[in-house]
Amino acid sequence: MSYQTRIWNTKVAAFFFSLAADSWFPAPVSCMKWAKMIIAILLLPVCSGAAAALWLVLRASGTADVVWVATLAGAACWLVIFLLLPKPMWVYVFGHELTHALWTWALGGRVKKFKASSEGGHVVVTRNNFIIALAPYFFPLYAVLVVLVFVAGHWLWNWRNYMIWFHLLLGAAYGFHVTLTWHILKNEQSDIADQGYLFSAVVIFLGNVAVLLVGIPLLTSKVDVLTALRWWVHSTQAVVLWILRL
Repeated sequence: MSYQTRIWNTKVAAFFFSLAADSWFPAPVSCMKWAKMIIAILLLPVCSGAAAALWLVLRASGTADVVWVATLAGAACWLVIFLLLPKPMWVYVFGHELTHALWTWALGGRVKKFKASSEGGHVVVTRNNFIIALAPYFFPLYAVLVVLVFVAGHWLWNWRNYMIWFHLLLGAAYGFHVTLTWHILKNEQSDIADQGYLFSAVVIFLGNVAVLLVGIPLLTSKVDVLTALRWWVHSTQAVVLWILRL
């Protein structure tokens, strides 16, 4: 056997050994992404159940005309601003990074560095998981702030006569969250790439629907939150049973 042949055989053996090693002993990050993808697939019936439950909540709350007219008017006003005027990216990025920070604090971590600008931002934290990474995509920070301000104002000064402004601002703030989140998702997001695309999509969808399943009943008072969550469970069970019968 010639020297060149021995070298070639050695390279071939090394190549197949590396493939076998990757197959039997994949890198931890790769393993984690595969596990998250499997979890995401298993959660697809939960997503379908959430969508069905949201439809039931919307139907049950459809008669709350005073709430819906003002809220949708606020969302429409924001949509006009979004389409016709320069997008306030610094405001969005600041809220995005602040949401990372708030969920880090809520889950026992610390924020070591915070930066936000119209071009982008980042936070350096001592703890990270998929909730902290993906929270800005489903947690409507500015809408929550509107709720907290009006709850405090109503408690201190009885803002009952200003409820129409509350609904208008809430609709605009939630529209801000939805439109600008969709806008930035057109570009590569490291948070989503790190967590895996399918897993991130499932978590973001479930997070947004969960916010609505809790928020709409509290806003309209046409159905209680526990009923909405029970519809979610029953709808998910129906989807799972349908799959099992296939």
